[in-house]
Amino acid sequence: MNAPSRDPEAGAPDERRSRLLAGAATTLAELSDVLTPLADRFAEAGHELYLVGGSVRDAVLGRLGADLDFTTDARPEQVQGLLRGWVDALWDTGIEFGTVSAVKRGETPDAPEHQIEITTFRADAYDRVGRNPVVRFGDSLGGDLVRRDFTVNAMAVRLGRGGALEFTDPLGGMDALLEGVLDTPATPQESFADDPLRMLRAARFVSQLGFALAPRVRDAIADMANEITRITAERVQAELDKLMLGEHPLEGIDVMVDTGLAERVIPEIPAMKLEIDEHHQHKDVYRHSLTVLKQAIDLEDGDPDLVLRWAALLHDIGKPDTKRNEAGGGVSFHHHEVVGAKMTRKRMRALKYSKQMVDDVSQLVFLHLRFHGYGEGRWTDSAVRRYVTDAGPLLPRLNKLVRADCTTRNKRRAAALRASYDDLEQRIDAIAAKEDLARVRPDLDGNEIMRVLDLPPGPDVGRAWKYLKELRLDRGPLDYDDAVAELKAWWAAQH
Repeated sequence: MNAPSRDPEAGAPDERRSRLLAGAATTLAELSDVLTPLADRFAEAGHELYLVGGSVRDAVLGRLGADLDFTTDARPEQVQGLLRGWVDALWDTGIEFGTVSAVKRGETPDAPEHQIEITTFRADAYDRVGRNPVVRFGDSLGGDLVRRDFTVNAMAVRLGRGGALEFTDPLGGMDALLEGVLDTPATPQESFADDPLRMLRAARFVSQLGFALAPRVRDAIADMANEITRITAERVQAELDKLMLGEHPLEGIDVMVDTGLAERVIPEIPAMKLEIDEHHQHKDVYRHSLTVLKQAIDLEDGDPDLVLRWAALLHDIGKPDTKRNEAGGGVSFHHHEVVGAKMTRKRMRALKYSKQMVDDVSQLVFLHLRFHGYGEGRWTDSAVRRYVTDAGPLLPRLNKLVRADCTTRNKRRAAALRASYDDLEQRIDAIAAKEDLARVRPDLDGNEIMRVLDLPPGPDVGRAWKYLKELRLDRGPLDYDDAVAELKAWWAAQH
């Protein structure tokens, strides 16, 4: 890869710059089976082709995945013609915005499948009312790069014939990357007025990359935060999830809260910053929630768990609405888990999350306090069964959430909580070894209930089924004769 077009002395040590560029060149060379034939096709047709945006940034950072973004002077119809017959799938969903998408599979079964997006040089104009631009094709790479969101995403690699690579960085993206700073190519006011979603993307990149915002970017977001209301809930949701799945979500959330963005998109989070006075002491709920999120992340097995992360962040959002100052200087938050579950459901629905996501996160919020009291020794086997049954498939996540919710600095109390939960998990395992706790069902099914009680299908069968399930939770499995006797006794008591 040739030297950057920008002065290599600017803003960062030569050695690190050279090392990162050499690493990027190695990474891109490993993709020569995709990049070289693609570049040759465009060159033979007399067109330029550049790898751009997050693809270049991630190649420099050594984290390039299977998604590849390109820009070109070729018009969308020409791009389609150049790709047709070479890619494995081709679609035109974004063609009105100048983007053609495709899939290119590797030559071997274990080779990665590359998602390719090629966008014609753009020189968009925005109406600054909605998000979508009035698409206007540009005629130069420079004009295309300056319209991008951040300078770290405004670097490009020219793809020449035979695998030639040339790095170009007219806007100082490498300097910003080396300094770990997010800045905009144009003024942030212009950039965010054109597309307010970029403000939320700034917080997302803080989470994903661990970068800091340039002061002028942070100030502009704080001044323009209300512009985010121009963006659809679906787009906001997508950015929030990417932020939550990043390596540094706490820092991304802090950016949202500190700049006022969170107040516009998920106000329940900054609302957890309860005022603490000298007479009524309690934990900083906001900071506590971030700590729980961090500890939940530490407990993840493998890939990031979006449901667990959202539940950890939102588990105490019911506290502001339930706060009561008690005599003697104490503070209570009675039933905050119930209120919090309702608030979670309402907010996630407003953000257009799926029903499953809404149900899972709100249920974890609702159940996160259920464990407290176990250490007092009052839980029967019936209580353990109900805990497992109510959690259902969320039980592994609930286990992690409850453990993460221990943020006390009192080492003795923290040790006692860990020991209590260890004991509960052992009891769950012991009961599960005897019973199928994952699928607690009545000892008699609906057909048998109708036969025993001589009932037709209807509400009475449902009520009998529910009674037998409660009995199963209280007493564990019954043999057939005992279950029939209990059912008949219950039925007789109803009449």
